[in-house]
Amino acid sequence: MVNRKPVTGIVAFIIVLLTMPLGHSAMILMEGHEYVFEAAILLGIFGAVLVIIGYKIKNDSTATIFGLFGGLAIWTGWIEFAYVYYATRYRIQPLMENGEIVTKPEYLLLPSSIGFIVMLILFYLFNKFTKCNFFVWWQKRLNINRAKSDKIDNRSSAVITAFEIITILWIFYLVLLFSYDSAFFGDKHFVTYFVAFGSLLWSVYLFLKLLKINKFGYAIRYAIPTVIIFWNFVEVLGRWGFFKEIWIHPLEYWLEITLITVVLIVLVIITLIEGRKNEEMVK
Repeated sequence: MVNRKPVTGIVAFIIVLLTMPLGHSAMILMEGHEYVFEAAILLGIFGAVLVIIGYKIKNDSTATIFGLFGGLAIWTGWIEFAYVYYATRYRIQPLMENGEIVTKPEYLLLPSSIGFIVMLILFYLFNKFTKCNFFVWWQKRLNINRAKSDKIDNRSSAVITAFEIITILWIFYLVLLFSYDSAFFGDKHFVTYFVAFGSLLWSVYLFLKLLKINKFGYAIRYAIPTVIIFWNFVEVLGRWGFFKEIWIHPLEYWLEITLITVVLIVLVIITLIEGRKNEEMVK
């Protein structure tokens, strides 16, 4: 196999990074549509189809790409817009400060899912077959017995990737929302500063490890937590008003959003081609 480190990790990081502003922009554009909820249902179905197709794909890089975009579509269409639907249906008001919306109604509902996340974390913490580095690290320190063989048959890169990005997005949405909530901390509280700069340092550590990965599929899966943790820092800076978030004004900054989309498409195509070449060389 040709050694392409650290290019593989950098490309993987950029691919996942670009999905963050585009995901926000897609949601903003959909919210202004007359048939927003019908579109959200279709988007979720599209995501599920991508994951199902990815499940049948043997090439690791291709399956991971299908899982990445399938997971994002499911998250946006079926999860985020489910909260939007009920917030709209029951006319929940946004959180206002100084006459401006600081938290949309749907995100006021999202923290209510904390119990599900806690149970999910406990499930993986005590799952002796998990390969997640985060949980493996905790298992070793808590002396939780792992399976003698951590080989898992029929692992699907597409399913793993989709589940990974949905779960990590969910967890860190909750981290930010609880940090912003003045009933707990507040956006200028020490905890929020810790979340912001702690996330920055953590993402740098993960990025350095990402640079050592040579397989595109694995690099993209590793880039997911790296990017989302880094995006915490970006989100908090936006909350503090350090910059204008162009992704929540996609029509105003249509050229920038278009360029981001083009770059993402090009990088995905390159990843699919190079990933296939790598796998053929291994064979």
